[in-house]
Amino acid sequence: MLSLFSRLYRGETHFDFIGTRRRWYIASGIFLVICVLSFIIRGFNWGVEFKGGSQFQIAASGTSITAHEAEAAFNRAGIPPADAARVVGSGSTRQIVVKTENTTPAKQESAKAVVAKDLGISQDSISVQSVSSSWGHDITVKAIEGLIIFLIVVSIYLSIRFQWRMALAAFIALLHDLLVAAGVYSLVGFEVTPSTVVGLLTILGFSLYDTVVVFDKVAENSKDILAGSRMTYSEAANLAVNQTLMRSINTSLIALLPVAGLLFIGAGVLGVGTIKDLALVLLVGLASGAYSSLFLATPIVCDLTEPQPAYRALTKRVQAKRAAEAARLATGEPALAGTGAPRRAGGPAPAPRPGARPQRARRR
Repeated sequence: MLSLFSRLYRGETHFDFIGTRRRWYIASGIFLVICVLSFIIRGFNWGVEFKGGSQFQIAASGTSITAHEAEAAFNRAGIPPADAARVVGSGSTRQIVVKTENTTPAKQESAKAVVAKDLGISQDSISVQSVSSSWGHDITVKAIEGLIIFLIVVSIYLSIRFQWRMALAAFIALLHDLLVAAGVYSLVGFEVTPSTVVGLLTILGFSLYDTVVVFDKVAENSKDILAGSRMTYSEAANLAVNQTLMRSINTSLIALLPVAGLLFIGAGVLGVGTIKDLALVLLVGLASGAYSSLFLATPIVCDLTEPQPAYRALTKRVQAKRAAEAARLATGEPALAGTGAPRRAGGPAPAPRPGARPQRARRR
């Protein structure tokens, strides 16, 4: 185990990310199909900001009122909750949030009086806010516009900085991360709020950063690769992923730890509901971004690059050279100079170069 961590730290691992890419393609494809089916069958649990409605907030500090009791009170008041009531905050900031369908101001005041009397609290401790569904629609439209502009700018930059194939691979990885994050929300039934949309856009930057780090190393390893016959493009790309593996792990952990703290401490212990909406999508998106940068983005670049005539010719040269070296070693002949292939044990020593002086035997 210590040896593995040491090799990870020095970038000396030899995991075959590119050679096993088909299994990762299949795994990602299966999960994406499940996500799309969930979109169609289950849909999303839209928050009140998207589907419209009224949100009642009950100041419950210093009381023992539960979410179930609040739901029962609203049912008796004739305004059944649209979603399960939830407790947010703790101590002096403890509140119970109940979301209902959109109601008139007169009905809201009537419901507040009934609920306050039923729960034994002051009517002033209940506040209500009405939200139109058009507000959530406007937020969604603006988010989609920002996403399109972001993807266009990123594609142009990557095409100039690297090549269009890397831009296309990064684009596919970003779409994968978006679909996975949205799919998890649909499958689990998390509520979609404006904070979710903000978090969804935030994870794109992380996913792109991790992908560009790997692409930069791929470009460095494959520079002038067509002029030789030492390794194929896929081997150079696989070497780049192994060399940046520890950096990707460190980056992902550093990003995931504070997000996990927000989710489990801020939302779970302190009960801050708005933090939960943001932390959930960040946690899912960051994990998906780390996965796609290692197992999808670079293999896709290889699949787009290897079919090019120049790179097919490179692969043939590398294979022919290695076959020739294997044949020489099998017959006991020395390896060609500059190949780095070891001479077979017990085989004849290489012939001396012309004009070279014979070596004298060492005295014991």
